[in-house]
Amino acid sequence: MLTNRQLQVLQVIIDEFIHSAQPIGSRAIAKKNEITFSPATIRNEMADLEEMGFIEKTHTSSGRVPSEKGYRFYVDHLISPFQLSQGEMNTIQRTFEKEMVEFEQIVQKSAGILSDLTNYTSIVLGPGVFDTTLKQIQIVSMSNISAVAILITNTGHIEHRFFNVPAGIKTSDLEKLVNILNDRLVGVPIIELREKLYGEVTILLKQHSDDFATTYSYLKEALLEEQPVKLYVGGKTNIMMQPEFKDINKIQSLYTIMEQEDLIANLLRSSDKGIQVSIGHENKLDEMQGCSLITATYSLGGEQMGTIALLGPTRMEYSRVISVLNVLSRRLSKTFHSWY
Repeated sequence: MLTNRQLQVLQVIIDEFIHSAQPIGSRAIAKKNEITFSPATIRNEMADLEEMGFIEKTHTSSGRVPSEKGYRFYVDHLISPFQLSQGEMNTIQRTFEKEMVEFEQIVQKSAGILSDLTNYTSIVLGPGVFDTTLKQIQIVSMSNISAVAILITNTGHIEHRFFNVPAGIKTSDLEKLVNILNDRLVGVPIIELREKLYGEVTILLKQHSDDFATTYSYLKEALLEEQPVKLYVGGKTNIMMQPEFKDINKIQSLYTIMEQEDLIANLLRSSDKGIQVSIGHENKLDEMQGCSLITATYSLGGEQMGTIALLGPTRMEYSRVISVLNVLSRRLSKTFHSWY
């Protein structure tokens, strides 16, 4: 258990280091209004905090910097709620007031807002197509040999699937097909389309299609292709602006892992509900162990639909970042609810 004096010293060291990125010495701590004890006492408390593993001494300075253990204690026990400015709140509000056709557009805009407001790298996982249900299907002929299937989901996601139309498919067959699909598949989870297609839809197609085998073949091509990951990254270069990331090898490793969208998407999908903070070696990916990753989930009716995250140095403005994520995740959830 830390004493009140140790708590004060630790908080000053972390607050100052977050803003300056420079090791903090006893003289700097003594100048703070909230510190009423002598420099000698400060040095003793710093020595105790170092021995307990909350702060570390650097090789280039007599000052101290927070350790990962120190940051964890700070996040869990010392940070206070941060109040965003009216200008920042207005920026977020304006984004959600704009008329957008797809919820996906708002998710993409959110990535930009997050990076702009924090100067960190934002990563937003959009509502997964496999976690949603089908709202409507349209099939539009592009030419005699090509068409596009338009799948609209309950999340506002619009998926365009281009495919080749086999010779012999009649316009009447297409019309029957669209009617059957909308009658039988609307409200079905996307992940269950294959099962539905192989079941009752097949029976109806055999009854109403002159060439069942051909129709069924192109239907599979249109509906069952693999879905892309919906991952949006904002402010990727922001990480380069941080003094901790001047090492080109460290940056390259981080950028390489961020290009692996499936890996990052799975990482965000595994996030628990609410705000989660992973500091340094708490991160599952080795390439992120010099960073902090803070995530927040957005939901519909209590069901998690996606994740928003900020990636930065362990010297993050935790209180501010958590406030931004809280506000934005609530707005996303509210917008999601109002649409559906």
